[in-house]
Amino acid sequence: MTTDEFPRFEIRPMTEQEGDGYLIEFPDYPGCIATGETPEHAVSEGADAFKSYTLTLQELGRDIPENGTAFSGQWRQRVPKSLHSALARRADHEGVSLNMLATTFLAEGIGRRNNPD
Repeated sequence: MTTDEFPRFEIRPMTEQEGDGYLIEFPDYPGCIATGETPEHAVSEGADAFKSYTLTLQELGRDIPENGTAFSGQWRQRVPKSLHSALARRADHEGVSLNMLATTFLAEGIGRRNNPD
């Protein structure tokens, strides 16, 4: 299996605490990860991990997710009526949809958390 045949994947250097080397993961296949001493070794191990992952799902009679379908970009969130009202008023004031306002707030919050400076 070559990387052209892989589903979407991410590869990154591991920290010293994680054991050094490189980690490859397939975000659309939760829990499907592998490691290697070099990026090439991680990719090779990733191919084995992905094959084992899909075979295990088949053996268990579970559906194999299609590449890119693990996250639809949608979820339902319940909030207090007062918060819903405040967000709706703010979105109206800014001339955007409630969804766009909430997405912006979430993205800003993630950005701050990832950059604590």
